[in-house]
Amino acid sequence: MQTIKHDGRKRVDSLSKSSDDGVIEVDARRLADTLGQLIRVVQFRDRDRACCYDLSVSQCHALDGVVEAGAMTVNDMAALLYVDKSTASRIANGLVLKKLVIRARAATDGRIVLLVPTEEGARLQRRIQADLVDEYRALLSDFDPQVRDALNTLVERLGRSLASRVDASNGTCCAVDSGSMYDRDHDRVAQ
Repeated sequence: MQTIKHDGRKRVDSLSKSSDDGVIEVDARRLADTLGQLIRVVQFRDRDRACCYDLSVSQCHALDGVVEAGAMTVNDMAALLYVDKSTASRIANGLVLKKLVIRARAATDGRIVLLVPTEEGARLQRRIQADLVDEYRALLSDFDPQVRDALNTLVERLGRSLASRVDASNGTCCAVDSGSMYDRDHDRVAQ
């Protein structure tokens, strides 16, 4: 058994699986706390920023999605935002009332209604994105290029990993394999 120092904490490194599970448990709890704090700060900042643009946070994310996609259905928006269809419809209605998106029939199938950004909506989305980039540029300026690259890689991997664990296809946000977490915890208790 060898004692190693990791992130200012002493831990015991061992070949045994139970020890590795203990270390991972500590790291997982630390990640949960850290991500939770980061998410709360970002959500507060997003609420504060959204008010500057006369949009809700959901409307900001929806507008970004519509502009990036060029056009999308309400179902697409619901999946993008991890909300149900009726919530996405209300968000879309708000964007339509603000003249940031319009509803248009799909050329291939007239039954399909698409949300399409207006020029004003695209202009606002570009301004919001530019303001975000400016803020993150200032934040990243103190880090070496290798650290910035590693940070972006880590956040991208975390985002993909977390997104792969939810199913937003029916306008709900449920664990893809919700039974496995229960089974794993249940098995651990049963042992």
